[in-house]
Amino acid sequence: MLTGPKYFKSTQKGSIVFSLKNKTALVTGAASGIGAAIAQTFAEAGATVWIADMNVRGGEAVADGIGGKFIALDVTREAICEQAPQAVGPLDILANVAGIGHVGTLINTTAADLDKLYAVNVRGIFNCCKAFVPGMLERKSGSVINMASIGGIVAVRERLAYTISKFAVVGLTKSLALDHSHTGVRFNCICPGRVETPFVLARLKEYPDPQAAYRDMASTQLNGRMAKPEEVAAAALYLAADESAMVTGSTMMIDGGWSAGR
Repeated sequence: MLTGPKYFKSTQKGSIVFSLKNKTALVTGAASGIGAAIAQTFAEAGATVWIADMNVRGGEAVADGIGGKFIALDVTREAICEQAPQAVGPLDILANVAGIGHVGTLINTTAADLDKLYAVNVRGIFNCCKAFVPGMLERKSGSVINMASIGGIVAVRERLAYTISKFAVVGLTKSLALDHSHTGVRFNCICPGRVETPFVLARLKEYPDPQAAYRDMASTQLNGRMAKPEEVAAAALYLAADESAMVTGSTMMIDGGWSAGR
């Protein structure tokens, strides 16, 4: 009788540790927020981690803090992404976290707004996958983790361009998983609800009553709070590890129950 995969490691009774030892990961958008939390979590799990970001000062600081490496990367520029594998080398894990947001309905969203979000949130993932996935396919191994959103599963009020882009991320991830289902390379996405990132916390300070604003923003989530970046990073760690070998084409919800009644 099988008792479970041999790669489950216990450090104490009832605990399982996900190890990324001897693996190399690259995390885009890792100079702050969710990306930085994922990079730190990967490093703590034993991976060699590349921090990829346009923010050189912030990215280098994160890399120094976790004992990682930094590469300046604009995910919207195809030619720059194509050159990245030469500097980074073979990857076991690609976490596409770089992304931007926009508030607006059809009436106050311009075509330029939509193009800007699409360039970062969708083309950025496409460009990085085009650059790094062929090497994974050659080695018949790898995990690609794309950062989608609750806005990629259900529509979010006054987030038209953002919702369009994140639905595209979910579709992109599922298509990649389907097209490469027998290659040993897995493709999954994470769909967070609202998360206490530096961007969100800075925005809260702009309100007359930041605590009331927090409660209002968190009210969409059934547990009444926002997620911590580290909670999203924990999901990424699972998807990066060998323990998730049966998981591909999935949309992992980290939304505090936001989508449960939708």
